[in-house]
Amino acid sequence: MGGLVGVSTQGVSVVRDVPGLTGDQVDAVLSDEAIAFVAGLHRTFAPRRAELLAARAARRAAIAAGASLDFLAGTAPVRAAQWQVAPPAPGLEDRRAEITGPTDAKMLINALNSGAKVFMADLEDANVPTWSNMVIGQHNLSEAIAGTISHANPDGRRYTLNETTATLVVRPRGWHLPERHVTVDGEPIVGALFDAGMYLFRNALALRALGRAPYFYLPKMESHLEARLWNDVFTAAQAELGLPVGTIRATVLIETLPAAFEMEEILYELREHSAGLNAGRWDYMFSTIKTFASRPGEFLLPDRNSVTMTVPFLRAYTELLVSTCHRRGAHAIGGMAAFIPSRRDPEVNAAALAKVRADKERESGDGFDGSWVAHPDLVPVCTEVFDGVLGDAPNQLGRQRDDVSVTAADLLAVRATPGSVTAAGLRGNISVGVRYLESWLRGTGAVGIDNLMEDAATAEISRSQIFQWIAAGVTLDDGHPVTAELVRAMLAEVLAEIQSTIGGAAFDGGRWKDAAAVFEETALGAEFVEFLTLPAYERID
Repeated sequence: MGGLVGVSTQGVSVVRDVPGLTGDQVDAVLSDEAIAFVAGLHRTFAPRRAELLAARAARRAAIAAGASLDFLAGTAPVRAAQWQVAPPAPGLEDRRAEITGPTDAKMLINALNSGAKVFMADLEDANVPTWSNMVIGQHNLSEAIAGTISHANPDGRRYTLNETTATLVVRPRGWHLPERHVTVDGEPIVGALFDAGMYLFRNALALRALGRAPYFYLPKMESHLEARLWNDVFTAAQAELGLPVGTIRATVLIETLPAAFEMEEILYELREHSAGLNAGRWDYMFSTIKTFASRPGEFLLPDRNSVTMTVPFLRAYTELLVSTCHRRGAHAIGGMAAFIPSRRDPEVNAAALAKVRADKERESGDGFDGSWVAHPDLVPVCTEVFDGVLGDAPNQLGRQRDDVSVTAADLLAVRATPGSVTAAGLRGNISVGVRYLESWLRGTGAVGIDNLMEDAATAEISRSQIFQWIAAGVTLDDGHPVTAELVRAMLAEVLAEIQSTIGGAAFDGGRWKDAAAVFEETALGAEFVEFLTLPAYERID
């Protein structure tokens, strides 16, 4: 044993009421040994996590006082040095099509059987952190690894795993989220440490026996010091479990603006455990608004649907990510295609699939090694596009992007984004945001809305844009200024339309009033709420 302090259940309290699992299943997931392991992680690393969250707040305060973002002078030697990350781990050599989704049994089976190379099982943005979801998710992940997972539909259809399945990668919660159903020495355990720790303790040896290992996607980081913390967690966990250094691998989502200035350093900190970087969209836009929430007019964004990945500040970000990754031998993974194909509307399908194809063609042409989709029917499209560039090669790691030169000013060129703020865009943000939140509060975090698979990032960008537009004193294309009063009036109209559509009984039986309250609190508050999932978490079991 080694690496962790306080590896015991003394001083630990665990809620053992988990609807959806038998008592024996709960005991198997929340075993004394597993709880002792995650408690040891918490006792060892929670103080540093608290310091890093405080550092985030200090940076936002400095920006409010007039500071900006730039590449770090203190880490220039890291960027100038010659080094490479570890070579791809087994099952992660070829990542041309990756599918994402929550950890319910049906989704796990369908995603693993989808033909994608990788499945990211999501304990974060596509998941609601109810206690049942978190514990059942861990149970399902272990069953999937064992090959014993199954699901029976009410109509009698039964789902089981194919002989060949996607490589499993797990996304734990971000550093900011607590898990209140487990307390260690009187405080809630860090959600990220619970998620990653339980998965490691329960599955690392079984994965190794299958020729694989524990692989992660790491969300919401804002600095290389946060990556260093994850690296130290992995090192300590490997020592505790008797695993060789480098067994665990992690792909980092570069989905915050501050992290874009530290991509190289993030890879360096995780270099023995690195599996590359991923470029997102909604969370990155949300982070841009949040980072400069105190200076909204300087970083104003138009309607979210007009902010494509080809606008200047997002183009700079993706070009830098591919260039950085390939210089260091790391995979660069593209963003989400969220479209949900419909069997009822071939015209909508054709137009949307053309956009998906164009998006994946841009990514593969830029040098990305693979990309994300949210629905199994999009796996063939993504695969076909990347096949056209890769051929029989597993990736594009050998393709250097020496032509890329990105400055801090390029990454911050938000005001060069074309587009306007419209009444339709405002109403769309309200409608999508409140519909997503209502589903989230009922325990479902991956939600089909208007033919798109949405997760928490959608609600974040929706409410943060409204906060920014009000703070910046924006006037809509119809001449109305964006005010809290206008937003409340539109919200009332949206709720009335929903009630009329679904009926009064269904409306009253839902969580619409709570969803509206959370949306108002996070979109119209005097201060920018860091994550809407924090106040929303207080309203779920």
